[in-house]
Amino acid sequence: MKKHTIAIVSVLTLLLASCMASKENKSAAGIYDTTWELEYISGPRIAFEGLYPNKKPQITFDQKEKNVFGNNGCNGYSAPFTLNGNSLTFGEPGPTTMMFCDGGGEAQFLQQMKKITSYSIDKDGKLNLIQGDVPMMRFKKAAK
Repeated sequence: MKKHTIAIVSVLTLLLASCMASKENKSAAGIYDTTWELEYISGPRIAFEGLYPNKKPQITFDQKEKNVFGNNGCNGYSAPFTLNGNSLTFGEPGPTTMMFCDGGGEAQFLQQMKKITSYSIDKDGKLNLIQGDVPMMRFKKAAK
């Protein structure tokens, strides 16, 4: 009887652990295979449309390469990222294109990315990049 009890507890423990790991993987999977378009950024005293008059920043997470790439409202960029559960940090951006653009949002976007500590996907399916407990940037899925 004691052996059966130990076997049942062991199987239940394994099932619970695999379900929890599966849930974490599904949560992280929500950021991949999507291009996200910025719709809100915290901090600047300039209206959002003034920061990004021509093009809104976009971000895409490459799960295999552990790299993000996109457009910062003016130039293309890429940067490494580290994801552990909901904890998210970005490394230094690599080389970017060198176009001159109006608005000044490019620097604001890159500065905010360096401060990010985690992410969440809200009930509306929007990606929030968070510093501490404060959402600093919000993205929606970009139209295809």
